[in-house]
This record gives sequence, C-alpha cells and structure tokens, in this order.
Amino acid sequence: MAAGPTALRLDALGPEGAYRTRAREVVTDTGGDPVLEMSLAPRLFVTRTVAAQRRAAPLPASERAAALHRAAELFTSATLAGLDFTDYVELTCRITGLPITVAETGARAVATAVASAFDAVRAALPARTELEWRRQSEGAIWARRGEVLGVHAPGNAPGVHGLWPQALALGYRVAVRPSRREPLTAHRLVSALRQAGFRDVDAACLPTGHSGADDLVRAADLALVYGGQDVADRYAGDPSVFVNGPGRAKVLITAEQDWRAHLDVIVDSVAALAGTACVNATAVLYEGDAGTLARAVAERLSALPALPAADPCAVLPTSAIGNARAVADRLARCAVTAEPVLGAEQVVADLGDGVAALRPAVHLLSSPDPVTLGVELPFPCVWVSGWSRGDGLAPLRDSLVVTAITADQTLLDSLAREPSVTNLYCGTVATHHGAPHIPHDGFLADFLMRNKGFVRR
Repeated sequence: MAAGPTALRLDALGPEGAYRTRAREVVTDTGGDPVLEMSLAPRLFVTRTVAAQRRAAPLPASERAAALHRAAELFTSATLAGLDFTDYVELTCRITGLPITVAETGARAVATAVASAFDAVRAALPARTELEWRRQSEGAIWARRGEVLGVHAPGNAPGVHGLWPQALALGYRVAVRPSRREPLTAHRLVSALRQAGFRDVDAACLPTGHSGADDLVRAADLALVYGGQDVADRYAGDPSVFVNGPGRAKVLITAEQDWRAHLDVIVDSVAALAGTACVNATAVLYEGDAGTLARAVAERLSALPALPAADPCAVLPTSAIGNARAVADRLARCAVTAEPVLGAEQVVADLGDGVAALRPAVHLLSSPDPVTLGVELPFPCVWVSGWSRGDGLAPLRDSLVVTAITADQTLLDSLAREPSVTNLYCGTVATHHGAPHIPHDGFLADFLMRNKGFVRR
C-alpha cells in the first residue's frame, strides 16, 4: 500500500458520524515514513460527544448481542475506513513494530473477544443476580454504575481492544481515545460496530492529545485507563477510574520441581507476543541454582532471530533505532547490580533504514530484589533470581500473574490470599494464558456494575 502523509486519513468518529478536524497528526512507521493522517478531536468535541452518549438510552440486550457478533465478523472480513483486514494488519505491523504474525494474532483475538463479550459478562454475573430486572422477583439485579465509559487505550498491541466491548454488552455507551502510536484498531473496531448495528452514539473513536485524554476521563462517568506506574499512581485514589497498569508477571518454581521439564513454558511466558504484553513474564524465581536456569533460558532466547517485523518468521519487536537504544540504555541502568547473561549491550540489532529489532535480555540477580524484579520493558526481558521460603511473598507481590510451579499447598494458599497477586496460575501454565471466563485484572464488569436490591410483588 502506498505510504504518504495523506495516503490514509482517520477521522474522529463522533455521535453524528465521521468528523475531520482542523488539527491533525501524521503517524509514521518505525522507519519514520508517514503512513496516515489522524484527526485530533478538540476538547469541546470530546465533551459534547460524551454528553450526547449520556442522553441516549442503550439498545435492547438482544440487539446488542446480535450487533457484537456481526461486528466480530466484519472486523476480520470487511473493508473499513479504506482498509481490508490484510492491509490493516500490515499497517499495524509497520506502525507498532510488532511482528506481523503477532499483529494478526492480536487482531483476530479482538474479533474473538467481541464475539464472546456476553460470555465474559455472564462469567462475572454474581450468583442469584439478574441482568434484566424483569426476570427477578426478589433479590438482586445488576445495575450500571454509570452510562458512559471512557477508554484511554494503549498502543502496544491490538489485543487490548478486546476488553472494552464488554461495556457495550452491558449497555454502556463507550468513547475510546486511541493511542497515537496505534490508532488503527480502535478506529476499525468502532467502524465495525457501527456497520454491525450499533448507533453512532453507542461507540465513538476520539483521537486526541494528552490534554484531550484527561478531558475524556473527566467527562465520562467511568474510565478505563492503561499505562505505567505513573498512570497507576495518578489515578490510584479515583474510584471512577479503572487502571490497567504494569503487569510484572512472574514464574515461581520450587525446589521439588525439575525446571528442565518446564523450560518451554518459562520461555513462552517471556517471549510470546514478542514480549511486549503486560502478561509476559518479567521475572523467574527458582528455589535452587538460579544461575543454571538463567543460562538455559538465555540459550533458548538467544536463538530467536532478529528480523524485520514484516518477515513471517519475525518474533521480536522492532522500533526506530533511537528508541531501541534508549530502551537498552534504561536496561543497563536498571541492571547495574545484576549479572548479564544476555546483557543490554547486545539488545539493539540494527536492521538498517533506521530500524532495529530488540534482542532478548536475561539478567541474574544475587537476591530477589522486588524493585529490580518489577522493571518491565517492551521486549523479551527477564530477571532470574534464586528464591527461598525466607524471602516470603515480597518478591512476588504486585504481579498481574504468578505462575506457580509447585506442589506446596501452603504456598499456593498464601499466593491465593495475597491481594497484590491479581491472577494465580498453578502448574505449567504460561503467564499469558487467557479465556473469556478468566478475569484479566478482575472482570471489567466488577468495575462497571453493582448489585442493586430488588423486590417485586
């Protein structure tokens, strides 16, 4: 597909259709070439959109369910905003630097999640509670905590857009502020939803600058926000904001287990999805000789080829070479007390034309320092450390996922009770495993809905 600053235009999608704004931004690929021009919605347009959404009543549940199924099909089969599915995946690959197979897998995962949005919602429905009040006589009904959900989306991978359609299933109207790093998935999904039967007022796509993102969070009733620790800290005290922050997923292996039998799942947890997802393992803790384990992991990861993202065999992320060097520099600063097995000096693989792949990094720690274990970078980067019962749970806290390969039921009890361990996988389960009936950071519906007492005589 031809590239250029006006080769593709993405307009804001508001309550009355597409809107081309005066302020626009050119989005480039990883090599710096312009590939699309994106409208930037002004503050007034954002607030008016949310106000219009709040005034609208939700579609009936049966219509929402049918439209979600149609949207899932259209997302992978239709030409939307001038792009068929293949063009969309290729352009996503060029912009994000994700391997093309990872970009396509993530995009198809979005369609699967949209089709199963009601399944995910039903999995979260409390026992003896009804979503529809007409089906209840006495007990509880599930009620929305608001009418409009604002979504401040990230740009690391398409798959993150599989979550917010659950809000549509529950009757919310949704306004998405896509990342300027990757606006394509949000725009394509909103376009598919509108073509499938949702009204323009039901789902909006509002590209904005950083101030516009704050405007959206303030205007909406509730907000779903993605970001790093700074974002998590910023909204920590706001009950109307649900933050999907750092992942810091970990694998723990206790002494009675032979780690060699689990090497495949360890490496997969680190390197699947190009190592860019919040569910990729950033730390491996072993109750034994961690050095031997670290070298085995490094041997496997070092065999991953450094290739352009468009190569079907590519498995590592790519970026502008300046960005790649900045990531490697940050890793070097964070790893000053660690033993490099695959160190920062070998991370940047120059592919030419201003683009680099990021080779995996493996560092061995002398002790399971929670601060270092919590360093999360956007490529396959893992900290390996010994662990003992005396270290306790401190090195495992603040983890989106802990995969615990152990037969110790007391340890599993402790991990299951630990509030800062969001998900616990017992046995040889990759940290990136997911399904509609498994909550990611809790069920989204836990945040969007509440039980309301109900009696009908």
